[in-house]
Amino acid sequence: METKIAVFKGKSIRKTLFNNEWWFVIEDVVLVLTDSSDPKQYIKRMKQRDLELNKGWVQIVHTLAVDTEGGQQKMICANTEGIFRIIQSIPSPKAEPFKRWLAKVGYERVQEIEDPELGQKRTRALYKAKGYSEDWIEKRMRGIAIREELTDEWNKHGVEKDREYEILTAEISKATFGFTPSEYKKLKKLQRENLRDHMTDLELIFSMLGEAATSEITKVEHPLGFDENRHVSKRGGRIAGGAREKLEKETGKKVVSPDNYLSETQKRKKLKR
Repeated sequence: METKIAVFKGKSIRKTLFNNEWWFVIEDVVLVLTDSSDPKQYIKRMKQRDLELNKGWVQIVHTLAVDTEGGQQKMICANTEGIFRIIQSIPSPKAEPFKRWLAKVGYERVQEIEDPELGQKRTRALYKAKGYSEDWIEKRMRGIAIREELTDEWNKHGVEKDREYEILTAEISKATFGFTPSEYKKLKKLQRENLRDHMTDLELIFSMLGEAATSEITKVEHPLGFDENRHVSKRGGRIAGGAREKLEKETGKKVVSPDNYLSETQKRKKLKR
């Protein structure tokens, strides 16, 4: 388990990595947003005041080992979703910016449900703000559409969400690149970042090919359940893997790259200045 410090307005909030997700020390968050001299008592009163929060408390918190000046200690922590719920119960001027931001995000999400094109526009704008090229963004957006089409097919053909999707995705990736997504992230020295956001153009193209091929075979053969879809996923991935190997043979260059696409792009931009 890894502990780090997040800084908000000059004050530190301890966080620890648990189940591949950041969990924040609740006392630290309360201290930053309220300036309470006794965060423990504040949390107790907050739960008494907000009965719904109190009722769902055990679902949003975990007691985790956190590094402190006196060594590791068990601290009550919440993940990002849990922290946002707690912030909603803090009647402090310092919490208002978070509450307004949450309201804005919620409003935008409702807009996107009514008009999915707005979601695509916002996603494109976010990638552009991070420094991605227009060509890369176009491929990434197409990849998202292909991925959605594939998961729709899996859903229609008896695949359970989350864990089974993850396994089938790993099968496609392994057959396409020789790496599962978790192995690929290690190669690129990524932690919680989205792997595809750090792929090169060619890596994105072959990811799309593997998933598009799997989707097409699924539409034709109608596999049912996890085992049959797993077999199809391997075949779809092998189609992309074969194409990748042919390209590598022709060019003498590996498609799979340890480079982080965005950081490499930014380095090149700096060199041009």
